[in-house]
Amino acid sequence: MAKSKFSFNKRAFEKIANDAVAKMARNLTTALNGLKTRYQGAPIEEVKAAVQKVWSRHSGGGTISDPELTAFAEQIQAGGRVEVRLK
Repeated sequence: MAKSKFSFNKRAFEKIANDAVAKMARNLTTALNGLKTRYQGAPIEEVKAAVQKVWSRHSGGGTISDPELTAFAEQIQAGGRVEVRLK
């Protein structure tokens, strides 16, 4: 039986994961800002539903906390720009 050697490069793995999360944050930022033209001035519950839908679609089914959801929705409703940042 042949022996196999497995090595794991933690630093490389972390870089790949961080790069993927950064890309997702950029995509979310772009998609959320795309809601501005349609939802500026719309009722807040309608904007929140749109933000949650976009968040779920661009995060692989993930959810967003209510305070963050509300903050993004209020900013979009007011016609402002939002930015998703890594923590």
